[in-house]
Amino acid sequence: MLTLDKVYHASFVLKDVIRKTDLIPAPKINPESEVYLKTENLQVTGSFKVRGAYYKISQLSPEEKEKGVIACSAGNHAQGVALAAAKSGISSLICLPDGAPISKVEATKSYGAQVLLVDGVYDDAYNKALELRDEKGYTFVHPFDDENVIAGQGTIGLEILDQLEDVDAVIVPIGGGGLISGVAFAIKQLKPEVKVYGVQASGAPSMVQSIKNDKIECLDSVNTIADGIKVKEPGENTFEYCKKYVDDIVTVTDDEISSAILSLIEHQKLISEGAGAVAVAAAMFDKVPIKGKKAVCLVSGGNIDVTILSRVIKRGLLKSGRSDSINIELIDKPGQLRDVSKIIADLGGNVIAIHHERANEGSDIIGCYLRILLETRNYEHIKEIRKALTDAGFHIVE
Repeated sequence: MLTLDKVYHASFVLKDVIRKTDLIPAPKINPESEVYLKTENLQVTGSFKVRGAYYKISQLSPEEKEKGVIACSAGNHAQGVALAAAKSGISSLICLPDGAPISKVEATKSYGAQVLLVDGVYDDAYNKALELRDEKGYTFVHPFDDENVIAGQGTIGLEILDQLEDVDAVIVPIGGGGLISGVAFAIKQLKPEVKVYGVQASGAPSMVQSIKNDKIECLDSVNTIADGIKVKEPGENTFEYCKKYVDDIVTVTDDEISSAILSLIEHQKLISEGAGAVAVAAAMFDKVPIKGKKAVCLVSGGNIDVTILSRVIKRGLLKSGRSDSINIELIDKPGQLRDVSKIIADLGGNVIAIHHERANEGSDIIGCYLRILLETRNYEHIKEIRKALTDAGFHIVE
């Protein structure tokens, strides 16, 4: 049974292992609210996962510790288990799908774990981990559906109440549900009037669907840039805790997540992975009722793959009106490019790429197309530039 005593005990066990992450004000996230960020992206291993993993391992019997632990993860849980096992002086084996990014494989090894690459996808690695658990007697450390793991994550709730006594709402990412189960349980036990909102990616709404239909549902497929919460099916324990303690669960799109990542970089100088930014996205795009309230967004992790960061930033720029692509149909004659450039420059737009193409079959024989990528301030700026081009007689092709 999960109890408040267990969460406090986890806090005591973790005090010399994890970092009590800062709670920082973020006034530009939502101007109508007083928003704070709980910066678990700056946690040891770059994610909250080490809390639950370490507490789970700390509670093993001497016999269990001697045999070691096994886990399955392609990301933050793997690194949390690896570090927790190393600090506890026990062996750990992490099963990863063979297609896992090299950076994550190497990061997991760097924390002291033995890594086993399994042919196939996550489910294949998970099944292999269970097979080895039964064969070798390892203890399996579940990423979310375990009460000691949940208690470890719940220590974040204790810290938030300690850092902001008059908090009105806490917004938490949901994948399998271990993080929000612990946070919501701790907060509701101590201050039941505080609202706890969960956030999932719209491409992986497993907990949303399960709560809506009042039974655990397994999605056929999931698709989101927030790989840390890309979970098809919530846990049995976490489903029950969410039903009991979470006030509402909302979803955000990949474009909204990208905008949140960009906002954290620009305004807070913080790097967040997709899963870590969903709470911020929910606050930014008014998905939860926090107007006039003190709200904490839990930034759960910062381990974003640098190879996709530039693409995420590009999507964030487009979503927030900071970038626009305009396709103009022109008569192919001298001076057209000059006239278009002058209109854009006079209105403060910055052209960063241009492509000129002669007309194709089906269009005017003396026509051409001009595709322009430009930096803009916001959506109003985009509308202003497009209107000026149209008023000058240029035909914008949508």
